[in-house]
Amino acid sequence: MSTPQITRPGGTYDVDRSDAEYRSWLNEAVRRVQADANRSADTHLLRFPLPEHWGIDLYLKDESTHPTGSLKHRLARSLFLYALCNGWIRPGRPVIEASSGSTAVSEAYFAKLIGVPFIAVMPRTTSAEKCRLIEFHGGRCHFVDDSRKMYEASAALAAETGGHYMDQFTYAERATDWRGNNNIAESIFRQLELERFPEPEWIVATAGTGGTSATVARYVRYMQYDTRVCVADPENSCFFDGWTTGDPDVTCDRGSRIEGIGRPRMEPSFVPGAIDRMMKVPDAATVAAVRALEAAIGRKAGGSTGTGLWSALKIVAEMVADGRTGSVVTLLCDPGDRYLDKYYSDTWLAEQGLDIAPYTAAIESLLETGVWPD
Repeated sequence: MSTPQITRPGGTYDVDRSDAEYRSWLNEAVRRVQADANRSADTHLLRFPLPEHWGIDLYLKDESTHPTGSLKHRLARSLFLYALCNGWIRPGRPVIEASSGSTAVSEAYFAKLIGVPFIAVMPRTTSAEKCRLIEFHGGRCHFVDDSRKMYEASAALAAETGGHYMDQFTYAERATDWRGNNNIAESIFRQLELERFPEPEWIVATAGTGGTSATVARYVRYMQYDTRVCVADPENSCFFDGWTTGDPDVTCDRGSRIEGIGRPRMEPSFVPGAIDRMMKVPDAATVAAVRALEAAIGRKAGGSTGTGLWSALKIVAEMVADGRTGSVVTLLCDPGDRYLDKYYSDTWLAEQGLDIAPYTAAIESLLETGVWPD
């Protein structure tokens, strides 16, 4: 479409699309999302018990205490504010998201909070409890048989309904204010201020979108800390391979068994250059770690917590072997009651062909002797 030519001196074409009714709705929506943040107390930093004489402290940032029960509550809040302030979310039109569960639960909560419909596009294998929670918060589940098709299905639904595809895998790293504003990294360092090792040697994160690891890594650099950032990746995920080879186009042919983390492609919101280290963690080790966590602190956690905890314990073992003291932080991402039929089910383990015994023995050996088995 061509732009009309101005033919008279001083003539100006002027198109005003301001909408007082929409702006009023927008202001109220932003207020509600911001008010949710003000109501939510900061999440706790829990200690994982280690032998005192090691001189090492291991913490888990307990993100399961958010109103929707997971780390993804922070992400969903940021994504909604980002999309609202960009003018992408409109009254009465649905928000659509590609999600394996926890992000969808949190986004359903915020959609209900501001009064718009929500549709979660997810693999058919998503846990029944997560689907129940999405529907509890007013969302609708749209299933796909192949997790690699979630992106296209979400975009198609948005086009069909006139809604907005939130696209966490593209916007997670840019929607969060990584310089501060009580992001997860700033919160961790503030809570460590009175601890004996206030600047951790390592922070261990896991990657679904890559947004959390990007936020933590950027904040550490911005604040000029010496803390390093490790990302733990599960089986059936390409982040580790893409990071080690430098290939942004690497893919894998199946979805992750560890819900919420691991992706079949290198997501746009994953920032490889900000990461210091990565580990590829066997799924059986992940399950062994979440069960060890329950034995240690009496709390069940989701699989992504186990992936990060396994890597954190491996780093602790290296510090013990080197005679170094200090602290390590990882995340308790969501509660284990969402996965009782998976990571806490011996039947599921047998169906998946996972043997956790060697990994359980490795954790027990570390905690009893300080030695990580070869």
